Amino acid sequence: EGGDRITFTSAILPKWARRTKSLDALLPVLYLRGISTGDFQEALAALLGRDAPNLSPSVIGRLKDEWTDEYDRWQRRDLSARRYVYIWADGVYLQARMEDDAACMLVIVGATPEGKKELVGFQVGVRESAQSWRELLVDLKARGLAAAPEIAVGDGALGFWKALEEIFPGTRHQRCWQHKLLNILNKVPKSVQPNMKTDLREVRDAPDRASAEAAIAVFAEKYGAKYPKAVECLTKDRDALLAFFDLPAEHWDHLRTSNPIESVFATVRHRTVRTKGALSQKTARLMVFKLVIAASKTWRRLKGDNRLPMVIAGIKFTDGVAFTATADQRAA
Repeated sequence: EGGDRITFTSAILPKWARRTKSLDALLPVLYLRGISTGDFQEALAALLGRDAPNLSPSVIGRLKDEWTDEYDRWQRRDLSARRYVYIWADGVYLQARMEDDAACMLVIVGATPEGKKELVGFQVGVRESAQSWRELLVDLKARGLAAAPEIAVGDGALGFWKALEEIFPGTRHQRCWQHKLLNILNKVPKSVQPNMKTDLREVRDAPDRASAEAAIAVFAEKYGAKYPKAVECLTKDRDALLAFFDLPAEHWDHLRTSNPIESVFATVRHRTVRTKGALSQKTARLMVFKLVIAASKTWRRLKGDNRLPMVIAGIKFTDGVAFTATADQRAA
């Protein structure tokens, strides 16, 4: 009293879970952070009191059974009435036992015609192989997801793009700029990276395609002689990196990165093989599913959601602006 105010910051809970009103959303987070089923009563005593009910190991076990049933129902849900204009895809590697057989979580998030983000697909795959992604996409299509997304956003993992071409050949490709930027910078010395990062952002944040193409040309001329691998890493995916220019400008921030997936899984990666009660694949899949479902309740809608019906209707956009044909062009 009378001194400086001290702010408490939790090192365990992510920001979106700190004000949760539901233990159903809180418990998976704590489990993934390393608290075993027998330790919940003690871990939460400071918040709920020493005599807090319904936190015994048997109760936590029953909750996990309920979550398993919920996950199974979600995996079998009918998708025939669903439409996703954009999708984001990523393979998220977890620690603990899951790395022993090179397994990872394959995740797809979609944007509905109303601009709401939803978890669309989620399963354990073997690395990011084309076969694993193919199985996930085929399953979504078999459950009624007939309309192909307009564009898919992801990193350079070849498995996803190959599977996408087979299952949804009409979907355009947009490479994640965050992943691409890191890949390019990894090919040059650290002393060069700050200036190169600035030049890459000139390409990414260009106001139109012509300006982006010009910035790529400057980048190639500036670094091509000494760092040809960095230049090749950028230019070989030129079309996929600039695909967002053919969609509404309000959506560009959403389409240039796969961070909608990355940010959710930042919490999961903190669990290590040294944690008591290392996760099995089944438990990891279940807990991460609950974590994503809880986080999805706070996902922000797409900016400019009123543009999405225009995208679905097939209206062409040039440098983010809808193309409207003149009378002479319509007559022709």
